[in-house]
Formats: sequence, C-alpha cells, structure tokens
Amino acid sequence: MRRPIRKPRTWKPDLEYKSEGVARFINAVMWDGKKDTARRVVYDAFSKIKEGGANPLETFEAAIRNASPLMEVRSRRVGGANYQVPREVPQNRRLALAYRWLIGSARSKKGRPMADKLAEELSLAAKNEGEAIKKKDEMHRMAEANKAFAHFAW
Repeated sequence: MRRPIRKPRTWKPDLEYKSEGVARFINAVMWDGKKDTARRVVYDAFSKIKEGGANPLETFEAAIRNASPLMEVRSRRVGGANYQVPREVPQNRRLALAYRWLIGSARSKKGRPMADKLAEELSLAAKNEGEAIKKKDEMHRMAEANKAFAHFAW
C-alpha cells in the first residue's frame, strides 16, 4: 500500500520581521533546542546589517536567493558503474541547502561572536561573494561537468 501524501508544512512568521523565511532560518541556527539564543543571534546579525546601512530583510532574501543552488548531482548506479547525474534541486531542498551553507560558513569562522559572523556572511552572500556562494558555484560546476550523464536521470 502506498504511503499517504503528506501535507506541506506551514510555518508561523517570526516575531519581529513577520517573515516565514526568517522563522525557518532561526530554526536552522538553533542548537540543542535553544530557540531564544538562536533568535537573539539572528536578530543581532540583522541589527548589525542595519547599522551597515542596508535593509536586513532585503539583504537576507538576496543572500538566500544567491546561495540557493539550481542544479546538483546525485549518484546513480547503472550497469555496475556509478554516475553523477545532474538534477534540478526542489525548492524546499534549495532553501535548506542555502541555510545550511550560510550557517556552516559563519560557524567555521573563529574568534568573533556568532551574530557578527552571520551578519558578515549574509552581507557577502547578498553581494554574490563568500563561502556559501563558493559552495553553490562548486555544485553547479559539478553538474555542468557531468551533464553528459543527464540522460540517466530517473
């Protein structure tokens, strides 16, 4: 018997910016269920972006848009050989990867508070720079290099 179709998940908008995207980003930043700490980190990062003279919500949306990959490679076994088959990335996974890369690149920097690192990474991604954008470009390069195997897509 087939699995029942799951309803798409709905998100409550965050308290300050009334945005579902920011609420999801706060949840992605959260560690060990400490949502207040995650919320404080994200809002502090947004206030640092605001101090720099930019609109934090527009900067955040531009960063997510720029860091979201359009294509990825998935491994596919055909006749005893594994091929890296390029595929289009679904919207939910696109957002999840962008969040993961932005947060991971901010966490990898050392010696400063997380809010500062996150604000810097969001600002760089909004300008199409930074580690998260490098990851996206690398993923696109892999997909481009393996487009000869696109006919194996399932």
